Amino acid sequence: MSSDWRCDRHGPVLPLQSPLPPTRAGADRVLAGSAVPVWVVWPLPPGWLVTGFAVAGDDRQGGRASVVALSGPAPLGGTADLLVVAEEPGVGLGARYAGIAGPDPGSVSDLGPPQARVQAAGHEAPLWAVAAPPDRAAYAGEARGLWLWLVAWPDIAAMVVLDRLELVDLRDVPALDLPFGAPSPRLR
Repeated sequence: MSSDWRCDRHGPVLPLQSPLPPTRAGADRVLAGSAVPVWVVWPLPPGWLVTGFAVAGDDRQGGRASVVALSGPAPLGGTADLLVVAEEPGVGLGARYAGIAGPDPGSVSDLGPPQARVQAAGHEAPLWAVAAPPDRAAYAGEARGLWLWLVAWPDIAAMVVLDRLELVDLRDVPALDLPFGAPSPRLR
């Protein structure tokens, strides 16, 4: 008998908790038990809002993956969504949102030079494009010894990622005055 969450295909897995609302209370709930960074783009691009949070993990081990959802104007018109995921190796949450098989992006540095770079807590984090379905763009790399994923819808919204975004860990600045919007459907 085991109290682990199990997947018939993958064996023991960490449970993905229900999405948390884009509110200060939602942010506080993610921060309360997260063992990984809770990355948010800061400053946000003009017109962008925080649209939700999610965490994978349980009460025993805490959050082993975190997601911050953002929404705003797409570079070429319309609306864009961006998920920023931090996770321990083997969790698979970033790969799930990116629409790729397996829990991790693999050896991304073998793909050649990085296609994007972000500043994560003041340190440069190179990102490599991973093969995602045609409706989205996905980048993966490493920050603070953990996987960092940026997944954007529609695929053209990847132009936002190429703008040398700056990420801050909300655990380091918990009182950051975040602008909130309507809940993101991407977290379901």
